[in-house]
Amino acid sequence: MAPMGIRLSPLGMAVFCLLGLGVLYHLYSGFLAGRFAFFMLSEPAAGGPETPRGSAPAGAVDLRELLAVSVLAAVRGGEEVKRVREGNVLNAKAKGKTREGAEEQLTSGDLLSNRRMFYLLKGAFPAVQINSEERVDTADQETVSWDRSIPEDIKQKIQPKEVPAESVTVWIDPLDATQEYTEDLRQYVTTMVCVAVNGKPVIGVIHKPFSAYTAWAMVDGGSNVKARSSYNEKTPRIIVSRSHAGKVEQVARQTFGNKTVIIPAGGAGYKVLALLDVAEKNQEEADVYIHVTYIKKWDICAGNAVLRALGGHMTTLTGEEISYTGSDGNEGGLIASINMNHKALIEKLPDLEKTSHK
Repeated sequence: MAPMGIRLSPLGMAVFCLLGLGVLYHLYSGFLAGRFAFFMLSEPAAGGPETPRGSAPAGAVDLRELLAVSVLAAVRGGEEVKRVREGNVLNAKAKGKTREGAEEQLTSGDLLSNRRMFYLLKGAFPAVQINSEERVDTADQETVSWDRSIPEDIKQKIQPKEVPAESVTVWIDPLDATQEYTEDLRQYVTTMVCVAVNGKPVIGVIHKPFSAYTAWAMVDGGSNVKARSSYNEKTPRIIVSRSHAGKVEQVARQTFGNKTVIIPAGGAGYKVLALLDVAEKNQEEADVYIHVTYIKKWDICAGNAVLRALGGHMTTLTGEEISYTGSDGNEGGLIASINMNHKALIEKLPDLEKTSHK
Protein backbone atom coordinates (compact mmCIF):
# COMPACT_ATOMS: atom_id res chain seq x y z
CA MET A 1 0.00 0.00 0.00
CA ALA A 2 1.45 3.33 -0.95
CA PRO A 3 2.35 5.79 1.93
CA MET A 4 -0.22 8.37 2.63
CA GLY A 5 0.73 12.16 2.22
CA ILE A 6 -0.73 15.60 2.02
CA ARG A 7 -0.72 17.38 -1.27
CA LEU A 8 -1.45 21.09 -1.48
CA SER A 9 -3.07 22.62 -4.47
CA PRO A 10 -1.42 25.68 -6.09
CA LEU A 11 -4.07 27.84 -4.40
CA GLY A 12 -3.16 26.40 -0.99
CA MET A 13 0.55 27.08 -1.55
CA ALA A 14 -0.20 30.69 -2.39
CA VAL A 15 -2.27 31.15 0.78
CA PHE A 16 0.51 29.58 2.89
CA CYS A 17 3.15 31.92 1.43
CA LEU A 18 0.98 34.98 2.03
CA LEU A 19 0.50 33.99 5.67
CA GLY A 20 4.27 33.65 6.07
CA LEU A 21 4.94 37.06 4.56
CA GLY A 22 2.37 38.58 6.90
CA VAL A 23 4.15 37.16 9.95
CA LEU A 24 7.54 38.50 8.72
CA TYR A 25 6.07 41.94 8.04
CA HIS A 26 4.72 42.26 11.59
CA LEU A 27 8.03 41.11 13.05
CA TYR A 28 10.34 43.47 11.12
CA SER A 29 8.28 46.47 9.96
CA GLY A 30 8.97 48.53 13.10
CA PHE A 31 12.70 47.90 12.90
CA LEU A 32 12.94 48.75 9.20
CA ALA A 33 10.86 51.91 9.59
CA GLY A 34 13.10 53.09 12.41
CA ARG A 35 16.26 52.50 10.38
CA PHE A 36 14.78 54.31 7.37
CA ALA A 37 13.80 57.33 9.49
CA PHE A 38 17.30 57.47 11.01
CA PHE A 39 18.85 57.38 7.54
CA MET A 40 16.61 60.20 6.29
CA LEU A 41 17.44 62.42 9.29
CA SER A 42 21.17 61.74 9.15
CA GLU A 43 21.69 62.12 5.40
CA PRO A 44 20.02 65.21 3.90
CA ALA A 45 19.38 64.96 0.20
CA ALA A 46 22.09 66.38 -2.03
CA GLY A 47 21.16 69.81 -3.31
CA GLY A 48 18.51 70.19 -0.61
CA PRO A 49 17.75 73.44 1.18
CA GLU A 50 20.33 75.05 3.44
CA THR A 51 20.09 74.44 7.19
CA PRO A 52 17.94 77.25 8.58
CA ARG A 53 19.85 79.98 10.37
CA GLY A 54 20.04 79.38 14.09
CA SER A 55 19.73 75.60 13.74
CA ALA A 56 23.44 74.74 13.84
CA PRO A 57 24.23 71.33 15.28
CA ALA A 58 24.10 71.16 19.06
CA GLY A 59 27.40 72.39 20.50
CA ALA A 60 28.35 74.44 17.41
CA VAL A 61 28.24 78.19 16.78
CA ASP A 62 28.35 80.11 13.51
CA LEU A 63 31.08 82.76 13.60
CA ARG A 64 29.23 84.94 11.11
CA GLU A 65 26.24 85.08 13.45
CA LEU A 66 28.56 85.68 16.40
CA LEU A 67 30.14 88.62 14.54
CA ALA A 68 26.71 90.10 13.81
CA VAL A 69 25.57 89.94 17.42
CA SER A 70 28.97 91.21 18.63
CA VAL A 71 28.56 94.34 16.50
CA LEU A 72 25.05 94.81 17.87
CA ALA A 73 26.26 94.30 21.45
CA ALA A 74 29.00 96.92 21.07
CA VAL A 75 26.50 99.42 19.66
CA ARG A 76 23.89 98.72 22.35
CA GLY A 77 26.50 99.04 25.06
CA GLY A 78 27.68 102.27 23.48
CA GLU A 79 24.17 103.68 23.66
CA GLU A 80 24.23 103.22 27.44
CA VAL A 81 27.70 104.78 27.69
CA LYS A 82 26.60 107.82 25.70
CA ARG A 83 23.31 108.23 27.56
CA VAL A 84 24.99 108.22 30.97
CA ARG A 85 27.71 110.66 29.92
CA GLU A 86 25.33 113.10 28.25
CA GLY A 87 23.01 112.95 31.25
CA ASN A 88 25.99 113.60 33.53
CA VAL A 89 24.92 110.84 35.92
CA LEU A 90 28.19 108.92 36.04
CA ASN A 91 28.08 108.01 39.75
CA ALA A 92 31.83 107.47 39.51
CA LYS A 93 33.61 105.64 42.30
CA ALA A 94 36.94 103.92 42.82
CA LYS A 95 36.86 100.14 42.32
CA GLY A 96 40.49 99.45 43.21
CA LYS A 97 44.02 100.31 42.19
CA THR A 98 46.18 99.33 39.28
CA ARG A 99 49.57 97.69 39.81
CA GLU A 100 51.11 101.14 39.46
CA GLY A 101 48.95 102.43 42.31
CA ALA A 102 46.53 104.52 40.24
CA GLU A 103 42.85 104.38 41.19
CA GLU A 104 40.56 102.59 38.74
CA GLN A 105 37.21 104.27 38.19
CA LEU A 106 33.81 102.60 37.86
CA THR A 107 30.77 104.46 36.53
CA SER A 108 27.13 103.78 35.78
CA GLY A 109 28.17 103.78 32.12
CA ASP A 110 30.44 100.78 32.72
CA LEU A 111 27.77 98.83 34.57
CA LEU A 112 24.81 99.54 32.29
CA SER A 113 26.82 98.90 29.14
CA ASN A 114 28.15 95.66 30.60
CA ARG A 115 24.68 94.42 31.49
CA ARG A 116 23.29 95.18 28.05
CA MET A 117 26.23 93.62 26.19
CA PHE A 118 26.55 90.53 28.37
CA TYR A 119 22.91 89.49 28.31
CA LEU A 120 22.54 90.14 24.59
CA LEU A 121 25.48 87.85 23.84
CA LYS A 122 24.51 85.27 26.45
CA GLY A 123 20.92 85.13 25.21
CA ALA A 124 22.07 84.56 21.63
CA PHE A 125 24.80 82.03 22.46
CA PRO A 126 24.16 80.53 25.91
CA ALA A 127 26.79 77.78 25.48
CA VAL A 128 29.66 80.21 24.88
CA GLN A 129 31.99 81.39 27.66
CA ILE A 130 31.89 85.16 28.16
CA ASN A 131 34.56 87.11 30.07
CA SER A 132 33.80 90.72 30.91
CA GLU A 133 35.66 93.49 32.68
CA GLU A 134 32.76 94.12 35.04
CA ARG A 135 31.05 91.61 37.28
CA VAL A 136 27.62 90.47 36.14
CA ASP A 137 25.08 90.78 38.96
CA THR A 138 22.36 88.13 38.58
CA ALA A 139 19.97 90.44 40.44
CA ASP A 140 20.18 92.82 37.47
CA GLN A 141 19.56 90.13 34.88
CA GLU A 142 17.57 91.27 31.88
CA THR A 143 16.36 89.67 28.69
CA VAL A 144 17.96 91.24 25.65
CA SER A 145 16.83 89.43 22.53
CA TRP A 146 18.43 89.19 19.12
CA ASP A 147 16.30 88.56 16.03
CA ARG A 148 19.21 86.70 14.36
CA SER A 149 19.32 89.18 11.49
CA ILE A 150 22.71 89.74 9.87
CA PRO A 151 23.61 93.16 8.42
CA GLU A 152 24.07 93.23 4.66
CA ASP A 153 27.73 94.28 4.79
CA ILE A 154 28.53 91.25 6.94
CA LYS A 155 26.49 88.96 4.68
CA GLN A 156 28.41 90.18 1.65
CA LYS A 157 31.89 89.80 3.14
CA ILE A 158 31.63 86.86 5.56
CA GLN A 159 30.67 83.25 4.85
CA PRO A 160 29.06 81.05 7.54
CA LYS A 161 31.64 79.13 9.54
CA GLU A 162 30.80 76.77 12.40
CA VAL A 163 33.13 75.99 15.29
CA PRO A 164 32.59 74.00 18.50
CA ALA A 165 31.04 76.15 21.23
CA GLU A 166 33.54 74.90 23.80
CA SER A 167 36.41 76.34 21.71
CA VAL A 168 35.00 79.89 21.88
CA THR A 169 35.69 82.60 24.46
CA VAL A 170 34.11 86.04 24.14
CA TRP A 171 35.87 89.01 25.78
CA ILE A 172 33.79 92.13 26.52
CA ASP A 173 35.09 95.59 27.36
CA PRO A 174 31.90 97.55 28.09
CA LEU A 175 33.70 100.88 28.43
CA ASP A 176 37.32 101.27 27.42
CA ALA A 177 39.06 104.40 28.75
CA THR A 178 36.93 104.89 31.86
CA GLN A 179 39.36 107.45 33.31
CA GLU A 180 39.07 109.57 30.17
CA TYR A 181 35.29 109.05 30.25
CA THR A 182 35.14 110.66 33.68
CA GLU A 183 37.26 113.55 32.37
CA ASP A 184 34.85 113.97 29.44
CA LEU A 185 37.56 113.10 26.89
CA ARG A 186 35.00 111.36 24.73
CA GLN A 187 37.17 110.69 21.68
CA TYR A 188 39.10 107.96 23.53
CA VAL A 189 36.05 105.98 24.66
CA THR A 190 35.11 102.71 22.96
CA THR A 191 33.04 99.60 23.60
CA MET A 192 34.60 96.35 22.39
CA VAL A 193 33.83 92.68 21.77
CA CYS A 194 36.34 90.03 20.83
CA VAL A 195 35.83 86.36 19.91
CA ALA A 196 38.72 83.98 20.46
CA VAL A 197 38.73 80.40 19.15
CA ASN A 198 41.13 78.07 20.96
CA GLY A 199 42.79 81.13 22.44
CA LYS A 200 43.38 82.93 19.14
CA PRO A 201 41.52 86.22 18.46
CA VAL A 202 39.42 85.83 15.30
CA ILE A 203 36.67 88.47 15.57
CA GLY A 204 37.14 92.04 16.75
CA VAL A 205 34.62 94.86 17.13
CA ILE A 206 35.60 98.39 18.24
CA HIS A 207 32.76 100.91 18.55
CA LYS A 208 33.07 104.64 19.30
CA PRO A 209 29.82 105.62 21.05
CA PHE A 210 30.13 109.39 20.61
CA SER A 211 30.63 109.30 16.85
CA ALA A 212 28.73 106.06 16.09
CA TYR A 213 31.78 104.68 14.25
CA THR A 214 32.21 100.89 14.33
CA ALA A 215 35.18 98.89 13.06
CA TRP A 216 34.86 95.11 12.72
CA ALA A 217 36.98 92.37 11.23
CA MET A 218 37.15 88.58 11.11
CA VAL A 219 40.32 86.58 10.48
CA ASP A 220 40.12 84.70 7.16
CA GLY A 221 36.82 86.47 6.55
CA GLY A 222 36.56 90.19 5.88
CA SER A 223 36.32 93.62 7.48
CA ASN A 224 34.84 97.08 7.13
CA VAL A 225 38.16 98.77 7.95
CA LYS A 226 41.59 98.70 6.32
CA ALA A 227 45.21 99.66 6.84
CA ARG A 228 46.56 103.03 5.70
CA SER A 229 48.53 103.22 2.48
CA SER A 230 51.89 103.93 4.18
CA TYR A 231 53.71 103.88 7.52
CA ASN A 232 56.96 105.45 8.71
CA GLU A 233 59.38 102.78 9.95
CA LYS A 234 62.46 105.02 10.32
CA THR A 235 60.96 107.62 12.65
CA PRO A 236 57.57 106.21 13.59
CA ARG A 237 54.84 108.03 15.43
CA ILE A 238 54.35 105.89 18.53
CA ILE A 239 51.06 105.91 20.42
CA VAL A 240 51.22 105.01 24.11
CA SER A 241 49.20 105.17 27.32
CA ARG A 242 48.72 108.66 28.75
CA SER A 243 49.89 107.39 32.14
CA HIS A 244 53.07 105.67 30.84
CA ALA A 245 54.23 107.97 28.05
CA GLY A 246 57.52 108.86 29.75
CA LYS A 247 58.72 105.27 29.99
CA VAL A 248 58.35 104.74 26.26
CA GLU A 249 59.53 108.17 25.15
CA GLN A 250 63.08 107.89 26.45
CA VAL A 251 63.80 104.48 24.92
CA ALA A 252 61.96 105.28 21.66
CA ARG A 253 63.99 108.42 21.04
CA GLN A 254 67.21 106.59 21.81
CA THR A 255 66.21 103.99 19.23
CA PHE A 256 64.64 106.06 16.45
CA GLY A 257 66.07 109.53 17.08
CA ASN A 258 64.88 112.79 18.58
CA LYS A 259 62.36 113.35 15.78
CA THR A 260 60.30 110.39 16.98
CA VAL A 261 56.82 111.58 17.96
CA ILE A 262 55.19 110.11 21.07
CA ILE A 263 51.39 110.36 21.17
CA PRO A 264 49.89 109.91 24.66
CA ALA A 265 46.32 108.64 24.41
CA GLY A 266 43.62 106.87 26.39
CA GLY A 267 42.01 103.53 25.61
CA ALA A 268 43.50 100.49 23.90
CA GLY A 269 40.72 100.47 21.30
CA TYR A 270 41.48 104.06 20.32
CA LYS A 271 45.20 103.26 20.01
CA VAL A 272 44.58 100.34 17.64
CA LEU A 273 42.30 102.49 15.48
CA ALA A 274 45.17 105.01 15.29
CA LEU A 275 47.10 102.44 13.23
CA LEU A 276 44.31 102.10 10.65
CA ASP A 277 42.56 104.12 7.97
CA VAL A 278 39.81 105.65 10.08
CA ALA A 279 37.99 108.69 8.77
CA GLU A 280 37.25 110.24 12.15
CA LYS A 281 37.82 113.91 12.96
CA ASN A 282 39.13 113.24 16.47
CA GLN A 283 41.13 110.10 15.62
CA GLU A 284 44.91 110.58 15.68
CA GLU A 285 47.24 108.57 13.46
CA ALA A 286 50.24 106.53 14.61
CA ASP A 287 52.63 103.98 13.12
CA VAL A 288 53.22 101.78 16.19
CA TYR A 289 51.32 101.11 19.42
CA ILE A 290 53.40 100.22 22.47
CA HIS A 291 52.30 99.39 26.01
CA VAL A 292 54.95 98.62 28.62
CA THR A 293 52.96 97.44 31.65
CA TYR A 294 50.45 94.77 32.63
CA ILE A 295 47.18 95.03 30.71
CA LYS A 296 43.89 93.11 30.79
CA LYS A 297 42.94 90.91 27.86
CA TRP A 298 39.49 92.46 27.35
CA ASP A 299 41.34 95.75 26.65
CA ILE A 300 43.39 94.31 23.79
CA CYS A 301 41.65 91.23 22.37
CA ALA A 302 39.38 93.09 19.92
CA GLY A 303 42.23 95.20 18.59
CA ASN A 304 44.41 92.12 18.28
CA ALA A 305 41.73 90.36 16.20
CA VAL A 306 41.24 93.38 13.91
CA LEU A 307 44.99 93.68 13.27
CA ARG A 308 45.35 89.93 12.63
CA ALA A 309 42.47 90.03 10.16
CA LEU A 310 44.21 92.85 8.25
CA GLY A 311 47.63 91.20 8.26
CA GLY A 312 49.01 93.14 11.22
CA HIS A 313 50.51 92.00 14.50
CA MET A 314 50.02 92.45 18.22
CA THR A 315 52.49 90.58 20.42
CA THR A 316 54.23 90.91 23.75
CA LEU A 317 57.36 93.06 23.76
CA THR A 318 59.43 89.90 23.22
CA GLY A 319 57.37 88.86 20.18
CA GLU A 320 55.23 86.16 21.79
CA GLU A 321 51.65 85.68 20.65
CA ILE A 322 49.06 86.55 23.32
CA SER A 323 46.71 83.70 24.24
CA TYR A 324 43.12 84.60 25.12
CA THR A 325 42.49 81.71 27.45
CA GLY A 326 43.30 81.22 31.12
CA SER A 327 44.04 84.32 33.17
CA ASP A 328 42.53 87.68 32.24
CA GLY A 329 45.83 89.56 32.22
CA ASN A 330 48.76 89.96 29.84
CA GLU A 331 52.07 90.32 31.68
CA GLY A 332 54.47 90.98 28.81
CA GLY A 333 53.42 94.42 27.59
CA LEU A 334 52.61 94.72 23.90
CA ILE A 335 53.72 96.12 20.59
CA ALA A 336 51.30 96.43 17.67
CA SER A 337 51.93 97.29 14.04
CA ILE A 338 50.61 96.72 10.54
CA ASN A 339 52.39 96.71 7.16
CA MET A 340 55.73 97.03 8.95
CA ASN A 341 58.57 94.65 9.83
CA HIS A 342 57.22 93.68 13.23
CA LYS A 343 60.18 91.48 14.13
CA ALA A 344 62.62 94.29 13.37
CA LEU A 345 60.64 96.66 15.60
CA ILE A 346 60.89 94.21 18.49
CA GLU A 347 64.63 93.83 18.00
CA LYS A 348 65.06 97.61 18.10
CA LEU A 349 63.23 97.92 21.43
CA PRO A 350 64.86 95.26 23.63
CA ASP A 351 64.90 97.37 26.78
CA LEU A 352 61.17 98.00 26.97
CA GLU A 353 60.37 94.45 28.05
CA LYS A 354 62.36 94.97 31.25
CA THR A 355 59.93 97.66 32.37
CA SER A 356 56.76 95.75 31.52
CA HIS A 357 56.50 93.91 34.85
CA LYS A 358 57.11 96.94 37.05
